[in-house]
Amino acid sequence: MFVVVSDIKLKPESVDDFKKWFSEANQVVSKFDGFVSRRLLETKDGQHRVLVEFESLEKFGQMHQSPEHEELHKKASSFMQGPPSPKFYNVVSS
Repeated sequence: MFVVVSDIKLKPESVDDFKKWFSEANQVVSKFDGFVSRRLLETKDGQHRVLVEFESLEKFGQMHQSPEHEELHKKASSFMQGPPSPKFYNVVSS
């Protein structure tokens, strides 16, 4: 399994709208082949992280290069103070 963990900084005035949009966007992302999950995490002090899981890097890459993802990324960026800071992982044990 391939996992992306992205730290994001949301504009304070956009947090609630982003949470609503995130759930709506999951309806689009979940239709891609290899999709496992996509979750928004929040710390007690209001920091945010996005966790995305796909069956493989290849399937994640296909989604990431799609026109649908381009539109979602464009919209997501409008809620953020800057670009996301992603880290990429392969699950090696469970």
